[in-house]
Amino acid sequence: MRALSDCDLLALWEGGHRRHPLDRALLTLGAAFPDANHEGLADWPLGRRNRALAELRCRCFGNRLHGWIACSGCGEKLEFEMDGRALAGEPGPDGPIVVNAQSFRLPTSRDLAVAATESNPVKAAIRLVESCRLSGEDPPAWSSDELDEIGHRMAEADPLAETLLTLHCPNCGQAREDTFDIASFLWEEIEARARRILLEVHALASAYGWGEAEILSLSQSRRAIYLAMVQA
Repeated sequence: MRALSDCDLLALWEGGHRRHPLDRALLTLGAAFPDANHEGLADWPLGRRNRALAELRCRCFGNRLHGWIACSGCGEKLEFEMDGRALAGEPGPDGPIVVNAQSFRLPTSRDLAVAATESNPVKAAIRLVESCRLSGEDPPAWSSDELDEIGHRMAEADPLAETLLTLHCPNCGQAREDTFDIASFLWEEIEARARRILLEVHALASAYGWGEAEILSLSQSRRAIYLAMVQA
Protein backbone atom coordinates (compact mmCIF):
# COMPACT_ATOMS: atom_id res chain seq x y z
CA MET A 1 0.00 0.00 0.00
CA ARG A 2 1.18 3.52 -0.78
CA ALA A 3 0.06 6.78 0.79
CA LEU A 4 -1.71 9.15 -1.60
CA SER A 5 -0.24 12.51 -2.53
CA ASP A 6 -2.33 15.63 -3.12
CA CYS A 7 -2.12 14.87 -6.86
CA ASP A 8 -3.40 11.36 -6.21
CA LEU A 9 -6.24 12.59 -3.99
CA LEU A 10 -7.30 15.18 -6.54
CA ALA A 11 -7.30 12.65 -9.40
CA LEU A 12 -9.15 10.12 -7.24
CA TRP A 13 -11.87 12.59 -6.31
CA GLU A 14 -12.25 13.74 -9.90
CA GLY A 15 -12.65 10.16 -11.11
CA GLY A 16 -15.05 9.08 -8.37
CA HIS A 17 -17.23 11.97 -7.23
CA ARG A 18 -20.06 10.96 -9.59
CA ARG A 19 -19.74 7.22 -8.92
CA HIS A 20 -21.66 4.89 -6.61
CA PRO A 21 -20.18 4.62 -3.08
CA LEU A 22 -19.20 0.98 -3.72
CA ASP A 23 -17.29 2.03 -6.83
CA ARG A 24 -15.63 4.87 -4.92
CA ALA A 25 -14.31 2.43 -2.34
CA LEU A 26 -12.84 0.24 -5.08
CA LEU A 27 -11.31 3.25 -6.85
CA THR A 28 -9.71 4.27 -3.56
CA LEU A 29 -8.29 0.79 -3.05
CA GLY A 30 -7.03 0.82 -6.63
CA ALA A 31 -5.18 4.09 -5.99
CA ALA A 32 -3.57 2.63 -2.86
CA PHE A 33 -2.72 -0.66 -4.60
CA PRO A 34 -1.89 0.42 -8.17
CA ASP A 35 -0.50 -2.99 -9.11
CA ALA A 36 -3.60 -4.88 -7.95
CA ASN A 37 -6.23 -6.15 -10.37
CA HIS A 38 -9.37 -4.01 -10.06
CA GLU A 39 -11.68 -7.00 -10.55
CA GLY A 40 -9.78 -8.82 -7.83
CA LEU A 41 -10.32 -5.95 -5.38
CA ALA A 42 -14.08 -6.33 -5.87
CA ASP A 43 -13.78 -9.90 -4.57
CA TRP A 44 -12.05 -8.99 -1.31
CA PRO A 45 -14.18 -9.82 1.76
CA LEU A 46 -15.66 -6.64 3.23
CA GLY A 47 -13.52 -6.87 6.35
CA ARG A 48 -10.35 -6.97 4.28
CA ARG A 49 -11.58 -4.02 2.21
CA ASN A 50 -12.46 -1.99 5.31
CA ARG A 51 -9.18 -2.86 7.00
CA ALA A 52 -7.21 -1.61 3.98
CA LEU A 53 -9.27 1.59 3.76
CA ALA A 54 -8.72 2.24 7.47
CA GLU A 55 -4.96 1.76 7.06
CA LEU A 56 -4.95 4.12 4.07
CA ARG A 57 -6.91 6.67 6.08
CA CYS A 58 -4.34 6.54 8.86
CA ARG A 59 -1.50 7.05 6.38
CA CYS A 60 -3.16 9.98 4.62
CA PHE A 61 -5.01 11.77 7.43
CA GLY A 62 -3.72 10.42 10.74
CA ASN A 63 -4.92 7.86 13.26
CA ARG A 64 -7.69 9.80 15.00
CA LEU A 65 -11.13 9.67 13.38
CA HIS A 66 -13.55 12.38 14.46
CA GLY A 67 -17.11 12.74 13.18
CA TRP A 68 -20.75 13.10 14.13
CA ILE A 69 -24.22 11.72 13.46
CA ALA A 70 -27.65 13.23 14.11
CA CYS A 71 -29.79 11.77 16.90
CA SER A 72 -32.81 10.06 15.33
CA GLY A 73 -34.99 11.25 18.20
CA CYS A 74 -34.26 14.98 18.40
CA GLY A 75 -31.68 15.75 15.73
CA GLU A 76 -28.96 16.64 18.24
CA LYS A 77 -25.43 16.48 16.84
CA LEU A 78 -23.68 13.49 18.45
CA GLU A 79 -19.89 13.56 18.08
CA PHE A 80 -17.66 10.51 18.19
CA GLU A 81 -13.93 9.85 18.06
CA MET A 82 -12.01 6.63 17.56
CA ASP A 83 -8.56 5.31 16.76
CA GLY A 84 -8.38 4.29 13.11
CA ARG A 85 -5.77 1.67 13.96
CA ALA A 86 -8.52 -0.32 15.68
CA LEU A 87 -10.19 -0.70 12.28
CA ALA A 88 -6.93 -1.80 10.68
CA GLY A 89 -6.46 -4.77 13.00
CA GLU A 90 -5.94 -8.44 12.29
CA PRO A 91 -8.41 -10.25 10.00
CA GLY A 92 -10.82 -12.83 11.35
CA PRO A 93 -10.54 -16.55 10.56
CA ASP A 94 -10.88 -17.41 6.89
CA GLY A 95 -12.97 -20.23 5.47
CA PRO A 96 -16.58 -21.09 4.62
CA ILE A 97 -19.48 -20.62 7.02
CA VAL A 98 -21.84 -23.56 7.47
CA VAL A 99 -25.43 -23.00 8.60
CA ASN A 100 -28.03 -25.79 8.41
CA ALA A 101 -25.95 -27.81 5.94
CA GLN A 102 -25.55 -24.74 3.72
CA SER A 103 -22.06 -23.39 3.03
CA PHE A 104 -21.38 -19.66 2.53
CA ARG A 105 -18.36 -17.49 1.84
CA LEU A 106 -17.86 -14.00 3.26
CA PRO A 107 -19.64 -11.13 1.43
CA THR A 108 -17.66 -8.91 -0.94
CA SER A 109 -18.21 -5.56 -2.63
CA ARG A 110 -19.55 -7.44 -5.63
CA ASP A 111 -22.16 -9.13 -3.43
CA LEU A 112 -23.20 -5.78 -1.95
CA ALA A 113 -23.68 -4.43 -5.47
CA VAL A 114 -26.02 -7.33 -6.21
CA ALA A 115 -27.99 -6.78 -2.99
CA ALA A 116 -28.19 -3.03 -3.65
CA THR A 117 -30.40 -3.68 -6.67
CA GLU A 118 -33.22 -4.58 -4.24
CA SER A 119 -35.08 -1.77 -2.48
CA ASN A 120 -36.77 -4.17 -0.05
CA PRO A 121 -34.43 -4.96 2.91
CA VAL A 122 -35.58 -8.59 3.19
CA LYS A 123 -35.17 -9.21 -0.53
CA ALA A 124 -31.76 -7.53 -0.38
CA ALA A 125 -30.70 -9.87 2.46
CA ILE A 126 -31.88 -12.86 0.43
CA ARG A 127 -29.94 -11.72 -2.65
CA LEU A 128 -26.83 -11.30 -0.50
CA VAL A 129 -27.18 -14.76 1.07
CA GLU A 130 -27.81 -16.41 -2.28
CA SER A 131 -24.86 -14.60 -3.83
CA CYS A 132 -22.57 -15.94 -1.08
CA ARG A 133 -23.90 -19.50 -1.00
CA LEU A 134 -21.28 -22.07 -2.00
CA SER A 135 -23.15 -25.35 -1.59
CA GLY A 136 -26.33 -26.91 -0.30
CA GLU A 137 -29.82 -27.54 -1.65
CA ASP A 138 -31.93 -24.60 -2.73
CA PRO A 139 -34.44 -23.90 0.04
CA PRO A 140 -38.07 -23.27 -0.96
CA ALA A 141 -37.84 -20.01 0.99
CA TRP A 142 -35.48 -18.31 3.41
CA SER A 143 -36.97 -17.80 6.86
CA SER A 144 -36.16 -14.70 8.89
CA ASP A 145 -34.47 -16.91 11.49
CA GLU A 146 -32.21 -18.44 8.83
CA LEU A 147 -31.29 -15.02 7.43
CA ASP A 148 -30.55 -13.75 10.94
CA GLU A 149 -28.39 -16.77 11.78
CA ILE A 150 -26.41 -16.53 8.55
CA GLY A 151 -25.90 -12.80 9.07
CA HIS A 152 -24.80 -13.39 12.67
CA ARG A 153 -22.29 -16.08 11.63
CA MET A 154 -20.91 -13.88 8.85
CA ALA A 155 -20.44 -11.01 11.30
CA GLU A 156 -18.59 -13.33 13.70
CA ALA A 157 -16.30 -14.58 10.93
CA ASP A 158 -15.61 -11.10 9.52
CA PRO A 159 -15.91 -8.63 12.42
CA LEU A 160 -14.50 -5.69 10.46
CA ALA A 161 -17.18 -6.00 7.77
CA GLU A 162 -19.44 -3.80 9.89
CA THR A 163 -18.56 -1.44 12.74
CA LEU A 164 -21.34 -0.37 15.07
CA LEU A 165 -21.24 2.77 17.22
CA THR A 166 -23.42 3.16 20.32
CA LEU A 167 -23.96 6.81 21.24
CA HIS A 168 -26.05 8.38 24.01
CA CYS A 169 -27.88 11.63 23.31
CA PRO A 170 -27.48 14.11 26.19
CA ASN A 171 -30.46 16.12 24.93
CA CYS A 172 -33.24 13.51 24.77
CA GLY A 173 -31.54 10.64 26.60
CA GLN A 174 -31.94 8.23 23.71
CA ALA A 175 -29.26 5.62 23.07
CA ARG A 176 -28.56 5.11 19.40
CA GLU A 177 -26.67 2.39 17.57
CA ASP A 178 -25.43 3.31 14.12
CA THR A 179 -23.15 1.77 11.51
CA PHE A 180 -19.80 3.44 10.92
CA ASP A 181 -18.90 3.14 7.24
CA ILE A 182 -15.16 3.68 6.83
CA ALA A 183 -15.52 3.81 3.03
CA SER A 184 -17.99 6.72 3.14
CA PHE A 185 -16.10 8.44 5.95
CA LEU A 186 -12.81 8.30 4.04
CA TRP A 187 -14.43 9.49 0.83
CA GLU A 188 -15.86 12.57 2.57
CA GLU A 189 -12.36 13.39 3.79
CA ILE A 190 -10.92 12.86 0.31
CA GLU A 191 -13.58 15.15 -1.16
CA ALA A 192 -12.97 17.85 1.45
CA ARG A 193 -9.22 17.65 0.89
CA ALA A 194 -9.64 17.81 -2.91
CA ARG A 195 -11.75 20.94 -2.64
CA ARG A 196 -9.17 22.57 -0.36
CA ILE A 197 -6.45 21.70 -2.88
CA LEU A 198 -8.42 23.35 -5.68
CA LEU A 199 -8.88 26.49 -3.58
CA GLU A 200 -5.16 26.57 -2.85
CA VAL A 201 -4.32 26.14 -6.54
CA HIS A 202 -6.73 28.93 -7.46
CA ALA A 203 -5.28 31.31 -4.87
CA LEU A 204 -1.64 30.69 -5.82
CA ALA A 205 -2.29 30.62 -9.54
CA SER A 206 -4.11 33.95 -9.28
CA ALA A 207 -1.32 35.50 -7.20
CA TYR A 208 1.78 34.11 -8.93
CA GLY A 209 0.60 32.85 -12.30
CA TRP A 210 1.84 29.32 -11.58
CA GLY A 211 0.26 26.27 -13.19
CA GLU A 212 -1.49 23.51 -11.28
CA ALA A 213 1.40 21.07 -11.72
CA GLU A 214 3.89 23.61 -10.35
CA ILE A 215 1.72 24.31 -7.33
CA LEU A 216 1.07 20.66 -6.53
CA SER A 217 4.78 19.92 -6.80
CA LEU A 218 5.35 22.14 -3.73
CA SER A 219 5.36 20.48 -0.34
CA GLN A 220 2.34 21.20 1.85
CA SER A 221 4.47 23.27 4.25
CA ARG A 222 5.89 25.48 1.47
CA ARG A 223 2.46 25.84 -0.09
CA ALA A 224 1.04 26.92 3.26
CA ILE A 225 3.69 29.64 3.60
CA TYR A 226 2.93 31.01 0.14
CA LEU A 227 -0.81 30.96 0.93
CA ALA A 228 -0.20 32.81 4.18
CA MET A 229 1.72 35.51 2.30
CA VAL A 230 -1.04 35.80 -0.31
CA GLN A 231 -3.70 36.15 2.39
CA ALA A 232 -1.68 38.60 4.49
